[in-house]
Amino acid sequence: MSFFTWKDKGLTSDCSSLDAMASRFEETANLMKKLSKKGFKLKKLHNNQLIIHTDPKIFDQWGFISEELPFKQLCLIPDEESLLELENSSVSIDK
Repeated sequence: MSFFTWKDKGLTSDCSSLDAMASRFEETANLMKKLSKKGFKLKKLHNNQLIIHTDPKIFDQWGFISEELPFKQLCLIPDEESLLELENSSVSIDK
């Protein structure tokens, strides 16, 4: 019997047939296309592929958890004093 080894430790490792593997690839391809349409980009860093978005709100809407260093994440969270200043200003925030 002729064969070759399929080396995958994530996406298809639990599939029990070629059809199941094909479905998994199709699902993944559809997700990647949707992410691309919403402005997500692929960034290669060393041997890693990072899926990034410049808008943290959109990133959060998709339910992703940022892997940025904690101090960078904290820079995105306004402190209470800043929020109070904003509430007392004439600026309106609409959600």
